[in-house]
Amino acid sequence: MDSLNLIESFSEFKEFKNIDRQTMMHVLEDVFRTMLKKKFGTDEHCDVIINIDKGDFEIWVNKEIVPDGEVEDENIEIAYSEAVKIEPDFEVGEEVSEEMKFMDFGRRNILSLRQNLISRILELEKDHLYKVYKDRIGEIVTGEVYQVWKKEILVLDDEGNELLLPKSEQIPSDYFKKGETLRAVVAKVDMRNSSPVIILSRTAPEFLERLFELEVPEVFDGLITIKNIERAPGERAKVAVESYDDRIDPVGACVGMKGSRIHGIVRELRNENIDVINYTSNPQLYIQRALSPAKISNIELNEEEMRADVYLKPDQVSLAIGRGGHNIKLAGRLTGYEIDVYREGAEDIEDVDLEEFADEIDSWIIDELKEIGCDSAKSVLELSVEELVSRTDLEEETIKEVFKILEAEFE
Repeated sequence: MDSLNLIESFSEFKEFKNIDRQTMMHVLEDVFRTMLKKKFGTDEHCDVIINIDKGDFEIWVNKEIVPDGEVEDENIEIAYSEAVKIEPDFEVGEEVSEEMKFMDFGRRNILSLRQNLISRILELEKDHLYKVYKDRIGEIVTGEVYQVWKKEILVLDDEGNELLLPKSEQIPSDYFKKGETLRAVVAKVDMRNSSPVIILSRTAPEFLERLFELEVPEVFDGLITIKNIERAPGERAKVAVESYDDRIDPVGACVGMKGSRIHGIVRELRNENIDVINYTSNPQLYIQRALSPAKISNIELNEEEMRADVYLKPDQVSLAIGRGGHNIKLAGRLTGYEIDVYREGAEDIEDVDLEEFADEIDSWIIDELKEIGCDSAKSVLELSVEELVSRTDLEEETIKEVFKILEAEFE
C-alpha cells in the first residue's frame, strides 16, 4: 500500500464517519510519529506533513552534518562528504533534511500502522456516536427495522448506526417486519465492552410528549405546557396540559378539530386511548378531571395521607375504574393521590346489570353468561364455579376472575 492509497482510503473513511478534518490530521500524525519512534527511538528530528485534501503526506528526517568518520548514529547524523552531495554549500553543524519514502519503513511497520489507524478511527467513531446520542436522550428518532429478534429489534438510523428497541420498551401490540420504518424515543445510552449501545423506547412518557410536540404546534412553541403524562402503553394514557394564554384552549388545541391532531398520535401508539385534561392546582378538581370520562358525585380528601374517597352513581363506577383498572390507576399516578371508589347509595342496590362491567369483563364472556340466562351480577354469583364451567365454554380461572370483579361491587 503506497502513501497515496493510504491517505485516500482514510480520507474517505473520515467523510463517511463524520470525523472532523483537524481530528483526522492529528490521528494520522500521531500514528506516523509512533512508527518513527519505533524505527529511530525518537521522532524529535522528524517532520510529518499531512495534506488530507490532496491525499498525500511527507516525512522529512533532519540530520546534523558531522565531520567524516564521526557519525555515531546514522538516523540523526550524516557525514560531511555525503551532505555536500545533496547541496555543495552545506557546512559541518548544519542540518540536512531528507525525505523518507513510505516504503522505507518496511512491510511489517506499514501493516502495523494501518491497524493502528483503523483502531484509532473506530475508537473516535464510538466516542462520537456516544456523545451524539447522549445529547439526544428524550428525542424521537426514525429508523429502519434491520433485524427482528425475540427479545429486541435492531434498528438502523439514517447514517447506518445500530440502535436497539428491547421487547420491554415496545407497545404490547407492536409488530414490525424487516425493512419497515419505526419511530421511538432515545431512552438511554450505555457503554458495553467499550462500544456505545443506544436503547430506544416506545413506552416511555417522553415518546408521547414528543409526539404531541410534532402534532400540536402550540406545544412545540411553548404556548401549551404538558404538566404530566401517565401511560399504560397500548391501553390508555392521561395527559395534563396547561396554557398561560387565556385565549388558547389547551385541551381543544391538543385534540384538534374532530380529533384531527390526536388521531395521528393514537395510530402511532397502536390505538392507545388518550385522555387530555386541563391541569389545575385544585386537587379535588384535578382528581375529578383525571377520572374522566366518569362523572363524580362527591370527593373526600385526606391531604396528609394523599388519599381520596370518590363517590359515584352506580352507572359511573365501571367508567371510573376502567378496563383492567387502568383508568383509576393512571388517575392516581397523575394526581399523586391514592383513589378509592365508592358506589353512591350502595346499600340500596339489589343487583347490577352485567353490561355495567363491560370495561372490566370482555364482551364475549358477558355474552357467554347471558346465553345461559345470567344477565345480572347476582344471577352469576348465585351459581357455583363448577356449574358455570359445565354450562359455558369458559375456563375455571376465567370464571373465578369474573367472581372477584362481581363480588367487589357488593363489598
